[in-house]
This record gives sequence, structure tokens and C-alpha cells, in this order.
Amino acid sequence: MAIAPILIPPDALEMRHISAGDTVRLAVLAGPEISPVTVLLEAWDAGGAQPSNSHPVSTELFVFLRGTGVAVCDGAEVPVAAGATLVLPPTSLHRIRNTGRGRMYALTLMCPDDGFAALVRRGPLAITDSEDRAVLADLPPGLPPPPPASSSSESAP
Repeated sequence: MAIAPILIPPDALEMRHISAGDTVRLAVLAGPEISPVTVLLEAWDAGGAQPSNSHPVSTELFVFLRGTGVAVCDGAEVPVAAGATLVLPPTSLHRIRNTGRGRMYALTLMCPDDGFAALVRRGPLAITDSEDRAVLADLPPGLPPPPPASSSSESAP
């Protein structure tokens, strides 16, 4: 029996803060109820940052879609920008700050979830606007086009 895919339309995007007054908003795109990896859209306001945090058993991976910032992980500071991927290992104490003029966005993957999607979903609703929805359709500038599909009828040189 085939399993139907799950499609989440952009108008279903629901940004939340983890706690009131945060300068980072998150939307759960896929949680543990449908995926072994939790996937979120994360948006930092200009100058925004989350408090230092750690995940005892989870690896957290950020694929930056727009903006520039600085990540600090266990005291090591690295610049981040659209097109970069940042991997934070379990137990690391980390924080990411937006250093750009506009919003900074990332797709965030958490594995295992370890309650993270539920934490986000319990947080207060935040404004979700057209920029938030549009960022999912944009690719970072300068990425090369995908390679052409190869045909099985091609002969090897």
C-alpha cells in the first residue's frame, strides 16, 4: 500500500516564539509525528539572538537561507551567512546572533527531536508575514544550477 506524501502549504506556516519577548521566531515544518528528523524554519530579527542553549542528546543543523550572523559554540565563534550549513553536536552550548540589517533565516533540523517541536508549539504565537512565507521559495544567490540528469542510454567514454 502506497503512503501519501504530506504537503504543507506556505499559508499554513505558523511562527512562534519559544518565550515571550524573544527576537527569534520558529515554525515547525515537520515534527516527530511525521518525521524522524524535526524540521523548522527559524527567523532572527535584525540584531536578534536566542539565549545560549544546549541539547543533551540532539544534533542541531542549520542551513542558512538569508542574512548574516555569528554562531558561538562552546566558546568558538564562526560567521554564518546564506548558503552556509552549521552543525552543532549534542551537549554543545551554543547561540546564534543576527548581525545583518534585515532578518536572517535558516532551515533547522533537530535529530532526535527530544521534545523540541513540542517546546516550540507551546510558545506564544508570533507574527507570520509574507517575507516568512516567501523565504521558503527563494534560493540563496550564487548557487550553481543542478547538474543535468544523466540518461541510462549514454555510453561511457
